[in-house]
Amino acid sequence: MKVILQKDVANLGDAGEIKEVASGYARNYLLPRKLVIPAQAGSQRALEHHKRIMEQKATKRNAEMAKVSESLAAVKSLEITVRVGANNRMFGSVTTAQIAALLDEKGFPLDKRKIELGEKIRSLGNYQIKVRLAEKIVVPLELSVVADEESKAAAEEEAAEVAAMEARAKAQQAAQEAAERGETPEAAGEEGEEGASEDAAEGDSADPEASAEAAPAE
Repeated sequence: MKVILQKDVANLGDAGEIKEVASGYARNYLLPRKLVIPAQAGSQRALEHHKRIMEQKATKRNAEMAKVSESLAAVKSLEITVRVGANNRMFGSVTTAQIAALLDEKGFPLDKRKIELGEKIRSLGNYQIKVRLAEKIVVPLELSVVADEESKAAAEEEAAEVAAMEARAKAQQAAQEAAERGETPEAAGEEGEEGASEDAAEGDSADPEASAEAAPAE
C-alpha cells in the first residue's frame, strides 16, 4: 500500500515522502495516528501538490532541527538523579519521559518518542543515548545516572542496621548453643583450647616401650 507521510516516522521516512508499506501496518498503526494518508486518495495532481507542500514543510522543519541539533550537541551530556535502595539498587528504571523533562528544563522541549535509549537503564552509571530530531538528524548524548544523596544516605543507614541485627542474631545463637551445653561461650572456647593442647601433648610424648622396641640392638 502506498502512503504519503504526514510526519516523520522512525525507520520509515520523513514527512512528505511516498512509501510502500504493509496494508495492516497502515490500517492498524499509521492511519489511526494520522501519520500518513493513502497515496490513492484523490487525483494524481492533488497528490503531487500535497507532496510538494509536505516537502516544503519538511525542508523548513529540517532546517530548524539542524539548528536545534547544533545547540543540543553542545550540551554533550546529561545527568539525572534517581532514588536508590540497598546496594545502590534503583527503584524502577530511567524512562524517556524523564529524559524529555530534563531536556525541557535545559530549553529543548522535545517529544519523548524522539529519545532512543538503546537499552533498559536500571542501574547507576553512564549510558549512550540518541535524540532523533528528524530521520537523518540524530544527536548522541551521554547520560549519567547518579544516586540521590538523600536516598543514598538512607540506604546506607538501613544497610548498617541490617548488619547490626545480623551480628546480634549470631551472638544470640552462639550463646543459646553454649547454654544448651551447660557452658558459657567463654568456657566453650577454653575447653576447645585445652583439648587442642592435650592433643598436642599426646603427639609430642612417645611410648617408652615402643621407643625401646624401635631402638636398634647393639
